[in-house]
Amino acid sequence: MEFLAGPWNKDWASFVQFWLTVTLSLQMQFSSGASCPQVCRCDNMFVYCNERSLTSVPLGIQEGYKILFLHNNQINNAGFPMELHNLASVETVYLYGNQLDEFPINLPKNTRVLHLQENNIQTISRAALAQLTRLEELHLDDNSISTVGVEEGAFREAVSLKLLFLTKNHLSSVPIGLPEDLKELRLDENRIAVIAEEAFQNVTRLQRLVLDGNLLTDEGIAPGTFQDLVNLHELALARNSLTFPPPLLPTQALIKLSLQENQIDQIPVAAFADLNRLEKLDISSNQLQSLTQGVFDSLSSLRHLMVRNNPWRCDCSVKWVVVWLKSLPTSINARGFVCQSPEKVRGMAIRELTLDIIECPVGSDSPPWPTLRSTPPPPPTTVPLTTTTSTLMTTPIPYYFESSSPPAPPEHKNPPGPLPPYKDPLQISFHVVNSTNIEVSWVSYFTVTAYKVTWVKRGQSQINEGMRERTVSGDQRQISLTSLEPRSVYRICVHMLDTLNSYRPGEDTLCSEARTKAPGKEQAPQEGINSTLLMAGIIGGAVLLVLVTLLSLFCWYMHRKSRSSSTKWKYNRGRRKDDYCEAGTKKDNSILEMTETSFQIVALNNEQLLKGDFRIQPIYTPNGGIGFRDCPLSKNSIAYCKSSNVPSTEFCHT
Repeated sequence: MEFLAGPWNKDWASFVQFWLTVTLSLQMQFSSGASCPQVCRCDNMFVYCNERSLTSVPLGIQEGYKILFLHNNQINNAGFPMELHNLASVETVYLYGNQLDEFPINLPKNTRVLHLQENNIQTISRAALAQLTRLEELHLDDNSISTVGVEEGAFREAVSLKLLFLTKNHLSSVPIGLPEDLKELRLDENRIAVIAEEAFQNVTRLQRLVLDGNLLTDEGIAPGTFQDLVNLHELALARNSLTFPPPLLPTQALIKLSLQENQIDQIPVAAFADLNRLEKLDISSNQLQSLTQGVFDSLSSLRHLMVRNNPWRCDCSVKWVVVWLKSLPTSINARGFVCQSPEKVRGMAIRELTLDIIECPVGSDSPPWPTLRSTPPPPPTTVPLTTTTSTLMTTPIPYYFESSSPPAPPEHKNPPGPLPPYKDPLQISFHVVNSTNIEVSWVSYFTVTAYKVTWVKRGQSQINEGMRERTVSGDQRQISLTSLEPRSVYRICVHMLDTLNSYRPGEDTLCSEARTKAPGKEQAPQEGINSTLLMAGIIGGAVLLVLVTLLSLFCWYMHRKSRSSSTKWKYNRGRRKDDYCEAGTKKDNSILEMTETSFQIVALNNEQLLKGDFRIQPIYTPNGGIGFRDCPLSKNSIAYCKSSNVPSTEFCHT
């Protein structure tokens, strides 16, 4: 007893408790494994029976599992046992990629999410959906469901249904009798050509409606079809055959409207009236060449506007778009306005156009502000007829146009900047210096911290190829672009930067094009200068030649005259008072006499002089600076020295 009461008693109790816990855990695992079909694998709340070439749902699935994977098998409609319907714990069933040809019955009764896509389902009965009162999300994409294959009111039986996906089927109209709590409906990639006016009357809680890739035309959508969808956040009508947006769109909650890849060639001025919560509008890939002035004025919450791949015509009618785009805050992303005509502005962004480049007939400038009517026109008046005829009633037109003078611009959540209409706050000009150099100058309405100048050759990608840029200070208004290619068109843009080196709100950029000269054209002025210099050289040379000729004649005359006079006298060292020098050679018994004005050769009769070598020596200078003693004499030489300050007795002969 004392042993049991000691510390060993406590350790034994702990060991027994641990053993019981392990045994119970093993028992639960064995029990769980026993409830899993042999061909499947079970793990916690999941039963994996997918991709096992099953033709029917395996028996033996017990309670406790919530998600049942049966996809990518060969299960047909006969493969759903009755006991499966009573499996209350299962909430999600994956049955895509099987061989079902109609909506299956006997699915787990509490199923909330059901994936039946990629089968061959052709018919949907009310009885099949009536079994699934808790179904909230139904995927029926990529089947063969047609309008006649859906029993009228079938989907209404799924009273809890909120998400219905019917993409890529054969529907020619919207199924009648949708559940009231439906929030998202996908009908894209079908064959729907007509939408009845009552198609969405009971689904007022619908938030997302996708009708992309159908056969809808303007006549196929009844006026007011979407008007009652007061909670609709997204309406997608891409890849249809509409020529203008549907009239009377829901205005209360619409945030995203997709109209791309239609045949829209005009948008009435009131098409988007009162869509003051719309944030994203896509009208890309249509046939729009111009826009009615003021068509976007009601879109006070707009953040994304996509207009790419439209044949925009940049003539006078686009002026208001230029002003509107430049007045937008940076929070609005409006991209894709690229000119397709006329040819001189083809490829240029409308936002980058200057108002002076837009061609307008004289006196055709449009008013500066939109002409959207804030309220519909008054109801039409009745016209009394004869007593046998009822009163004539007219149907109001969904779109309203204003023909009178334009009202003041409507209040905007993001008011435009302080630029007056048709006033360019940034002007740019070019001076093409030569084939490789363009000087860019600009005038700015704003004071900014810096400018960024970018230039790229036409036809080159701005991202991957020859885009170049340079940032200069805000007080600079001119730069020189060098190393350009001859005879090439360059798109040159000037961007205004704020203190964070980002685009300035509103007037952020201005672009234009300039062409460099052809090689050699810039040499024309130089050639003219060279020609002028050549002509001046020729004339100067001719004058110089005449002067040289005259001087030569004069020298010849003087030489002739002095030669004739030299025959009358012999050499006399004291003959003249001016300077002269004498020299002789051993082969020529003559002396060279040089004076200030001429020279001549005088024969020497003294044969003794021939015995030695002679060279020219200075005799004296006019100022008398060289005397006898300054004349170095060598053996067998003779020199005559004369100076006014040296006595004649000092003259020497050797």
